[in-house]
Amino acid sequence: MPKPSSADDVKLMSSYETVKATLLSPEYSDRLDRPLAFWALPNDRRLPTAFLGRTLRDLLHTPFPMLAATAGIGRKKLMTFVKLLVRATKDESNGPDTLNELREEEAAPITGTDESGNFDPGRVSEVVWAKWRGTARQHAIGQEQLGRLAPSLATLPTVIWTTPLNFYLDQPLGDIRRLKTHGEKRVNVVLEVFHNVHQLLSHVDQNGGLAVRLAPRNIAAVEDWMAEAKGRSFPPGLEEVEQSLVEPLLRQLEIDVGDTVSKLARGRLGVGAKAESVRNQSKALGVTRARVYQLLEECNHVMTVRWPEGRRLLDAFAQWLDENYASADVANLLASLREMLYPLKFDSVAEHLRAEARS
Repeated sequence: MPKPSSADDVKLMSSYETVKATLLSPEYSDRLDRPLAFWALPNDRRLPTAFLGRTLRDLLHTPFPMLAATAGIGRKKLMTFVKLLVRATKDESNGPDTLNELREEEAAPITGTDESGNFDPGRVSEVVWAKWRGTARQHAIGQEQLGRLAPSLATLPTVIWTTPLNFYLDQPLGDIRRLKTHGEKRVNVVLEVFHNVHQLLSHVDQNGGLAVRLAPRNIAAVEDWMAEAKGRSFPPGLEEVEQSLVEPLLRQLEIDVGDTVSKLARGRLGVGAKAESVRNQSKALGVTRARVYQLLEECNHVMTVRWPEGRRLLDAFAQWLDENYASADVANLLASLREMLYPLKFDSVAEHLRAEARS
């Protein structure tokens, strides 16, 4: 397309000149040395590949006819090129009111969410990613583990449960996508964690007098209840312990490792289901006892990531219950819960089986 030959071509050149004038204004000078690829999205089609590695400064100082004459660049790719330039004019504010139609078309992708406000990994650009990383830095949460903040551990690969946010804070999105161990699914779940953190903290003043606690909702509810209960002059009864302590933790297990493990946990504790031995559970599932123990060990794997303070808090709560003469049923239930979530007696499935064989 060396020169305009139709009304559409003239309109495209006019749009380019308008956005060019916007980007060359002083307020956008900090963006000119970034490559065009910085504003590309994973689901973009007909990307002008020949332009992606070039900086905005270089592209904007190249006459439009020369850009249009680049090999492999047709009118559809030029249209995408102009859309990327429009994105480059956007930030958290709407910026100057130019190219209204293109701005409306590009409004949703800049946030990393779809039209309903839900997370959409296909709409996460380098701009959005940089914004999310900035939020994590501002609130100094780089040491937090991905598994602690993920909506569900079921969608997060086990090998990155304990990976801190710091691992990603200095990496552009393009570099993360090129990591050998990070395919599309893994990158998407990492992005979702950062998206959720940004949604929660972006409007919180890190220098203010209030703080936001980052923890799974069920875990936070358990901690709050235990703190409230310890402020009383009498211990809670069995029903309250089941509803306010055990049930939220079982719901968290269901979220993170699914229905099978949470049902096995219920059966072992006798909460919300009939108490069952491992032998009976293995027969009901049609698996070996070793497999049942392996599934139950998932409870510990989850809680080690989701609630690392849990062992200490449950031990302290058990001591308080003992000092305040809680019933034997309450004490036994809490002991079983602690052993299931943070086992001390055995180190492996093999030791469980050897102990059971001796009994």
